[in-house]
Amino acid sequence: MILVTGANGNLGSATLAALRARGAVAMGGSRTPGEGMRRLDFDDHVSLDLAGMSTLVLISAGYAEDDQVVARHAAVLDAAVRDGIGHVVYTSLTTAGDHLGFALAHRVTERLVRASGLPWTILRNGLYAELFGGLLMWAGNGVESAFGDGALAAVSRGDLAEAAAVVASDPAPHSGRVYDLVGTPVTAGQVADELGVAHRAISLGEYRRRLLQTPGLLPFQPPMLASIATGIRHGFLDGTAPHLTDLLGRAARDPLATATAAASATRPEASV
Repeated sequence: MILVTGANGNLGSATLAALRARGAVAMGGSRTPGEGMRRLDFDDHVSLDLAGMSTLVLISAGYAEDDQVVARHAAVLDAAVRDGIGHVVYTSLTTAGDHLGFALAHRVTERLVRASGLPWTILRNGLYAELFGGLLMWAGNGVESAFGDGALAAVSRGDLAEAAAVVASDPAPHSGRVYDLVGTPVTAGQVADELGVAHRAISLGEYRRRLLQTPGLLPFQPPMLASIATGIRHGFLDGTAPHLTDLLGRAARDPLATATAAASATRPEASV
């Protein structure tokens, strides 16, 4: 039995669906489990019951400050060792993202995974094409961003979920491997062209000012998002690798089309 954590989240639910589409016997775990799911609250160690599971797909619990994320991951890995998990698949961050504001928790978790003594595979996921498109800001008849002319080797969430399912459904050939799962470079200007609008680049300082004034953002999120913009703007996140298509056995979904759809969904008239 394969257990996917964070199964109510976007990547976790897509991974669970992809596993089942492949005929794998899999179930989800979540703090707020739905029908047929196991309750797993990384902050409640008593709930971390992994008995009967052979493979754990650990979806990063990255929606918190680094110390909390690392503590959560450490707790579930301790439970995996205790309960005899046979293989851990961890969804990490692309190698090119080492300088990003949220990279540390991923790299610490990778160390914990390696030190656990369990067979493991690390999937270093590129940034979502959906995220890239969603971060473009509509202004008048065009879009704005702090990405400048920089490109992101974006990848669709669905492809990352399928890649995780490929590995988790037959983990032995992937034991001890680190895969860099990135896509084709996409720029904000290309997305704007697909939308039929203009793209205007704003400064990083202006972007940070807007983030700090955005209601609902948690304290760690503005620097996290600003680091993404900086990385893209200065060409640190545009490198490609063949691992994704190798795992999928097919061409990846078009990240430009995915990013364009995400940007279009945030267009003001789209919600009217």
